[in-house]
Amino acid sequence: MNKPTRKNQMIKIINNTLIDLPTPINISNWWNMGSLLGMCLMIQLSTGMFLAMHYTPNVDAAFNSINQICRNVNNGWMMRTTHTNGASMFFICMYLHIWRNIYYGSYKYIQVWITGMMMMFILMTTAFMGYILPWGQMSFWGATVITNLLSTIPYMGKELVQWSWGGFAVNNATLNRFFTLHFMLPFLIMGMTMIHLMFLHKMGSNNPLGIKSNIDKIPFHPFFSMKDLSSIMMTIMIMMMMILMKPYVLSDPENFIPANPLTTPNHIQPEWYFLFAYAILRSIPNKLGGVIALLMSIMILMIMPLYNSNFQSTSFYPMNQLTFWMMITTTCSLTMLGSKPVEEPYIMMSQVMTTMYFLYFTADNMIKTTWDSK
Repeated sequence: MNKPTRKNQMIKIINNTLIDLPTPINISNWWNMGSLLGMCLMIQLSTGMFLAMHYTPNVDAAFNSINQICRNVNNGWMMRTTHTNGASMFFICMYLHIWRNIYYGSYKYIQVWITGMMMMFILMTTAFMGYILPWGQMSFWGATVITNLLSTIPYMGKELVQWSWGGFAVNNATLNRFFTLHFMLPFLIMGMTMIHLMFLHKMGSNNPLGIKSNIDKIPFHPFFSMKDLSSIMMTIMIMMMMILMKPYVLSDPENFIPANPLTTPNHIQPEWYFLFAYAILRSIPNKLGGVIALLMSIMILMIMPLYNSNFQSTSFYPMNQLTFWMMITTTCSLTMLGSKPVEEPYIMMSQVMTTMYFLYFTADNMIKTTWDSK
């Protein structure tokens, strides 16, 4: 018997993963976020590679090279604004994807959830390093503030800060290494995506009812592939409207000023998708405590598989909706507070919202267990 050719093996893999994959019949549009995230990753990779062809990772030329791309390179302005707004769209889709998984209890698929969280950490690191590259005022001071957080580590904090800078201050070595990592990490995200999908196809997709059944499943194509395609087209239309009408609506005006180590902006803040974590950092008076709270605001998602989940099942109850939407409201409030100056009443409001944010992950499971016992 002849061995199967590589072409036949590839066709078989595509059939099993994209065409004949058994998919729950009742999944809604919230399950389209995974394909939208894949689309955003492809957009970021393609536009990023074109931008890297013209970008100069040097403190004296980085800011001007961005202007050169936007003004003199053919369609460079579109590549730059697509990459910038694509990052925002990436985080919108990622947050919606995570919230949907929390709401419907998809974190019970432990391998899928953990690989997804690892991808989120890498994506956040990549986005932070990308924000440094334009070398505007907010880029420079954002890099200075965030890298200085390493100084809170006992005994070796100062050495770690200087090691990350490549010197005694944020300098050319810092920009070079951030550019290198920003270029390399998306390929690591691609590899993690393959692992994520492998676990997803092994364990099967979740559904709004949370009931596993091999009967109520249909092939992925054409039912859900067409559904994904319509979501992708709609998302591209929204992105094109942003790029052509309001390309810099989500950008900080301070970043259109060249980096100046001698002038500090009145209000240093990261991009909007990090503002909730930044508000948590600022709400803690102690520097080390703030850094721990910042890390825990993301890492606490790792404990979700330990939950006694009744988010979806035949014993579905309204308490989960109340606590979930309180968490969403709290996160949005923290995002708004992160953009405000460090003064009252914003400090006190941030502290209250930070407490409510962590209470959702710590006390929520106890509330549900008590509700179930009744």
